[in-house]
Amino acid sequence: MHLERIINVRENIKDTVVKTPLLYSNIFSEMCKNNVYMKCENLQLTGAYKLRGALNKIISLNEVEKSRGVICSSAGNHAQGVAYASLLASVNATIVMPETTPYLKVESTKNYGGNVILHGKCYDDAFMKAKSLEEEEKRVFIHPFDDMDVIYGQGTIALEIFEDINDFDYLIAPIGGGGLISGLSLAAKELNPNIKIIGVQAEGAPSMALSIKNNKICTLDSVNTLADGISVKTPGNRTFEIVKDYVDEIITVSESEIVEAFLLLAEKHKLLAEASGVVTLAALNKLNVQDKKVCCIISGGNIDMLTISSLINNGLVSKGRLLCFSVELKNVPGELLKISEILAKENANVVKLEHNQFKAINRIHNVLLEVTVETNGHEHIQNILSAFKQNDYQINVMY
Repeated sequence: MHLERIINVRENIKDTVVKTPLLYSNIFSEMCKNNVYMKCENLQLTGAYKLRGALNKIISLNEVEKSRGVICSSAGNHAQGVAYASLLASVNATIVMPETTPYLKVESTKNYGGNVILHGKCYDDAFMKAKSLEEEEKRVFIHPFDDMDVIYGQGTIALEIFEDINDFDYLIAPIGGGGLISGLSLAAKELNPNIKIIGVQAEGAPSMALSIKNNKICTLDSVNTLADGISVKTPGNRTFEIVKDYVDEIITVSESEIVEAFLLLAEKHKLLAEASGVVTLAALNKLNVQDKKVCCIISGGNIDMLTISSLINNGLVSKGRLLCFSVELKNVPGELLKISEILAKENANVVKLEHNQFKAINRIHNVLLEVTVETNGHEHIQNILSAFKQNDYQINVMY
C-alpha cells in the first residue's frame, strides 16, 4: 500500500526533483570492510532531500489552501524545500527558523522567496512559533517530518536506489524527527523485506533513540550537536510508529566521529556535506558486520564556508594532522632557530608562528612562542613532543 503511494508521488515530482547519483566508495568500504555506496542527496536541488517531501505536500494542496499561503518550521533544509516548492507553485510561504541556523541556509531560503522569521535556539522553538502564526494568519502548516505526504516524498529516494542497485543488505539514514527514514523504510521494506534499515542520531540529540528505548515519545531537555539538521528534541507521532515497526536499529555517533567522516568525505571524494549529512558515514564502523552491501544516505550539503573551515580544522586535529603548541623561550638571539631546527629534523611543516614577548609569564627575560605545524598522525606528534623534551623544552599543547 505505501509503496504504491510512493510510486505515484515519484511521478508527481520527477520533473522537478533530480535523480541524485549513487556512488561507490573505496575509502569507506576499506574502512569498515563492507561495500559502501553513497546516495548523494547533497547534490539535490536546494542542496538536500527535503525538497522531495515539501514539493509533494504543496502539490497536494487544493486551490483554497494554496491561496491561504503556507508556513513551516525548519532547521534549514526543509525551509529551502518549502520555499522553492512554493515558488514553483506561486504560493506565499513564511518560514520560521532557529536563530542558530547557519547563514547560508537562511539566505538561500530568502533567495527562494520565503519570508524568514528567526526564533528560538533549536527546531522545537521554531516549531512552536510557527504553530502560533499558523493560527493567527490562517496559513497551512507544512510539517518537516510528521506528515504522510512529506514522508512519502522522502520515500522516493528508495525507489531511485533500487533502480540502480536492488540487493543492498543495509540502508543507513540520519534521524532527526524521522521523516526521511520513515519514507525510506516504508518503500525499502516492501521492495526487499530482508533489508536492514539503520537510523543514525547524534549523541547530543538522541530523541528517537530514547523514544524507541522507552517505547514512548520522549522529549529531550536540550540538544547539543553540530549536526543542526537532525537537532530535534521531540520526534513525530507518525514517524515514531513507523520507526518502531520498520527500523531495525538506531546508532548514535559522537561529534568527533561526525567531524572525521566529514573530513574523509571532503578529502577523498571531493564532496561537501553538512554535519547531519555525514552521520551515516560516521556510523559505518559501528555496524559490526563485514562483506555486506551498504547504502548510506548523504542527506544534505548546505554548509557555509566558516563551518567548513571549522570542521576541517577540527577534523585535522582529531586525526593528528595539526599540532598547535606554545613554549617560553629566553629572549636572546638564536632561540627561535633552535625550535625551527627541531621541527625541521622531525619533518613538521610550520603553518603559523607567533613570537610575542608580552604573553610570556616572565616578560622581562622570556618570550612566548606559539606554533602550529602540519603533522602526519598521532605517532608523529608524540615524536615531535619527545624531541622537545629531550632538548629540555617545556611544551604546552594547545590542540
